[in-house]
Amino acid sequence: MESDTAVRRIKPFGTQNYVAQDNDGSRDLCGNNGYSGEPKRKPEVNIYLLREGLAASLVSVFILVLWGLVHLSLQQLVIGKPTGEFNAGRARRHLEQITSVGPRPVGSQENEVQTVNYLLKQIENIRAETAAGPHQLTVDVQRPTGSFSIDFLGGFTSFYDRVTNIAVRLEPKGGTQHLMLANCHFDTVANSPGASDDAVSCAVMLEVLHSLANQSTPLHHGVIFLFNGAEENILQASHGFITQHPWAKQVRAFINLEAAGVGGKEVVFQTGPENPWLVQAYVHAAKHPFASVVGQEVFQSGVIPSDTDFRIYRDFGNIPGIDLAFIENGFIYHTKYDTADRILTDSIQRAGDNILAVLRYLVMSEKLADSSEYRHGNMVFFDLLGVIVVAYPARVGTILNYIVAMATFLYLAKKASLPGRGGGRYVRDLACATGVAVLSWFVTLLSVLIVALIITLLGRSMFWYTHFYASVCLYGSAATGKMVLVHTLAKNLYFGGVRLVELGDLFFDVSILLWCCSLVWLTQQGLCSAYVPMLMVAFPLATRLLLANEFKHKGASVKYSVLYLLGLALPYVHFMFLIWVVFEIFTPIMGRSGTEIPPEVVLATLVTLTTIFLSSFFLHFIYLARSTKWILTGLGSVFVIMFLLVSCGLFFPYSGSPDSPRPKRVFLQHTTRTFHNLQGQVESRDSGVWINSFDYTAMQHITPHIPEINDSVRTHCREDRPFCGYPWFLPVKFLSKKNWYLPAPEVSPSSPIEFSLLSKEETSWGTVKMTFSVKGPSHLSLYLMPHRGASLSTWSFGDGTPQFDLSGEYFVFYSHGLDAPTWTFWFEIQPPRDPDPSGPEGMISVAISSHYFFGHDQRTAQLEEILRRFPTWTFPSSWVSTYDMYRY
Repeated sequence: MESDTAVRRIKPFGTQNYVAQDNDGSRDLCGNNGYSGEPKRKPEVNIYLLREGLAASLVSVFILVLWGLVHLSLQQLVIGKPTGEFNAGRARRHLEQITSVGPRPVGSQENEVQTVNYLLKQIENIRAETAAGPHQLTVDVQRPTGSFSIDFLGGFTSFYDRVTNIAVRLEPKGGTQHLMLANCHFDTVANSPGASDDAVSCAVMLEVLHSLANQSTPLHHGVIFLFNGAEENILQASHGFITQHPWAKQVRAFINLEAAGVGGKEVVFQTGPENPWLVQAYVHAAKHPFASVVGQEVFQSGVIPSDTDFRIYRDFGNIPGIDLAFIENGFIYHTKYDTADRILTDSIQRAGDNILAVLRYLVMSEKLADSSEYRHGNMVFFDLLGVIVVAYPARVGTILNYIVAMATFLYLAKKASLPGRGGGRYVRDLACATGVAVLSWFVTLLSVLIVALIITLLGRSMFWYTHFYASVCLYGSAATGKMVLVHTLAKNLYFGGVRLVELGDLFFDVSILLWCCSLVWLTQQGLCSAYVPMLMVAFPLATRLLLANEFKHKGASVKYSVLYLLGLALPYVHFMFLIWVVFEIFTPIMGRSGTEIPPEVVLATLVTLTTIFLSSFFLHFIYLARSTKWILTGLGSVFVIMFLLVSCGLFFPYSGSPDSPRPKRVFLQHTTRTFHNLQGQVESRDSGVWINSFDYTAMQHITPHIPEINDSVRTHCREDRPFCGYPWFLPVKFLSKKNWYLPAPEVSPSSPIEFSLLSKEETSWGTVKMTFSVKGPSHLSLYLMPHRGASLSTWSFGDGTPQFDLSGEYFVFYSHGLDAPTWTFWFEIQPPRDPDPSGPEGMISVAISSHYFFGHDQRTAQLEEILRRFPTWTFPSSWVSTYDMYRY
């Protein structure tokens, strides 16, 4: 029998033997004498090394196999088995016809006449074909006028006049009281054919309409197919429909078809609000499901600078819905490369199968008649590699999350309650090991961000835009190497003398603890994304408990490693799939996020966080291995080689390859600016080509090709002029502060803007009411900048209350369809009591800019000349504009 001062081995719940010493002067993991040294090793060193090598190899193979599974699943997403009910060939012909007219900005003949006529002709063909069937089809061309405010891009107000909607109502011949809405838009941004955004969705809807209209079984409810013609003008046509169309009051739910990329599989990235029955309908009916509540919560956080008609139907119609979008290959989204030939027929088939199945299910559902009755909280939903969707109510998810957290607490509490000093020593050791793990995160993130900063200072930013693998090799090797190094140093210098098996077990507990903390925090925040840490806790914990005996006797044996990796397979495969989606979305966004957000910091952070998350349950292998020098040597070599290659400029950011273009986006406006003083006289006037770069590299790569675009023509913001005195189409000056203004001759559009002050009168309540009239092209931007001490009290837009003061300025976005009348608006301003002598004269500066996005006025000889000089790897989007400023 051993004495009290001898080593006592205590076996905690579900782990190997835990060793502690009670001697005076003994040492524990926090730096005091504690664990006995490792026992003398048996002479079979080669077998031991072989076993460790196999275990380490299995970890590497596991990562490769996981990535292979994810890659394979993505390929499966592209295949999709046709059902035969939806005719993708016919939908493709619709797509090709719609895109054949070219870009379709609001107000253009291509959008308002040619596309509208084609859609109406196809709808009439469907009506004639199905006239003898059990359904009736009604068509209404709506041209609404309205105004609203929206907190997008910092917030602004929108005014639209006679934009176009084509509403098609399909219902049983006896009529119906309840309607489902399916929405797409056929307009585009300037200079893009818009095949994915959003012509393909309209083509899919035409074919879905054809299939439902030909159905022999009468629908229980009706469907409105809304082909809206003004979505790219910041959601105007959908607002016109849901607030003004008489059919809108009967709509109970909607499906919105959108795009943030070109082709691939459409993902459900927004649902609700609440109304879990909609998610359940998608889960039940979709033939090729792809859905993520993580995407929903990321998108609704505002991190992604985009929005869809979903917001309009939700906020202005109080209608629940489902938002779907294509997300692959966002590099060519909103560019000239967004053509019909880049969208695979299989993608059209898959989207059609899903939309047809979900719509058919919903219009036959009793729940659609009174959807408010089923509004009871959110849903947790996610798909497993695009094969099936898992969905359950958020309240069930909360219970499940806390059950898993409680199981983790009991697992750790069992160890912390060991008799004698074992429990307290374990708690101290766990706290110290957790500190080491968290410290390794910060050291790793800081180190990788330093590398990203150096790359930025060297002028090699966005080297990964075309060569994404290069970022994984550079930042991934740096992050992985730093993690391994920190824990290797901790093992050798801080935890010296401790048996490797004990350390391995302890750092597994650290990973469980940290994931459990994130699980509890996300659950407390009410986020459905908490299911991710729930999976990352439940599966590893269950696997560990089942393999407790295997680990206790053999440590990192081959059998243990294989079984352990199998236990992690499901959560890791799903987690890596989510990571793929994140990079698929965010990497292209860096090419259009402006000049102020350093993309190296964003991407380096994403790669580092990915490394930290994926390595969490492999940390204990570092403590089980005898040596990590070969791993560190390999990672260090990869990092050094990649750093040198990147520093030498081997990886050019952009590509003009027809097969896989990665264009740099540049916006050019040939503009004439006129500034008037308080007396209405022209104070100054100039003309030039105003150039915006919408990525961080600015004109760095353009100047060698067009030398005159250099820092000598960089613009500076004039704070005394609305929006710096330049014709911003949208209020995004905070995203792109680096601009260039190249002198050029004046522009002379055939339909110049007509702007006049109709009346100016003092009201009995002390304000000054000013009324204006404007006649101009289809797109105008109005900027109002009250001078210091003055304030807007009311105006004729939206609900009458001026909203979204952008640092003392207001932005009003205006567009119209064909043959719109003169735009008349007014506002009331409270004069300043004590005018600022150092500021501009008068009460307010009013500026208006016109934008000619199509027709003969879109181009000038100067624009054509400079566009020819841009390299093939750029996408220069250009148009003519004017800017006129007045003071009152």
